[in-house]
Amino acid sequence: MASETEHRSLGVFECQLCGLTAPYSYVGQKPPNTQSVVLLEESYVMKDPFSPDRDRFLVLGARCSICGKLACVGPECSLFYSKRFCLPCVREHLSAFPPEIRQDLEKKKAPSSSGPSGRACPRS
Repeated sequence: MASETEHRSLGVFECQLCGLTAPYSYVGQKPPNTQSVVLLEESYVMKDPFSPDRDRFLVLGARCSICGKLACVGPECSLFYSKRFCLPCVREHLSAFPPEIRQDLEKKKAPSSSGPSGRACPRS
């Protein structure tokens, strides 16, 4: 019975910033088939397709704690600092974040200037 639910997709996660899509099998903080894993945020999760281990999973993303948009965990779309924040909200509320976050964001801004808006997640 558990094997049926572990392969069943609940829907398709879509990042509202870069458009990344992937089927998810769980939304919450305690992914199924994990013994002691508790995520720090309500996350969209899928079974790791690259691992035969059924306990392995991938976190796709979560809702921004400010605007509520779905954002993938890609570094060009969101960051986690006690909660998930999409980068547009981080930039808009930059003064509310600690200096380390601001410095990290400045470092990202310089090399990623080749992207159209600086928001797109790299796809490989």
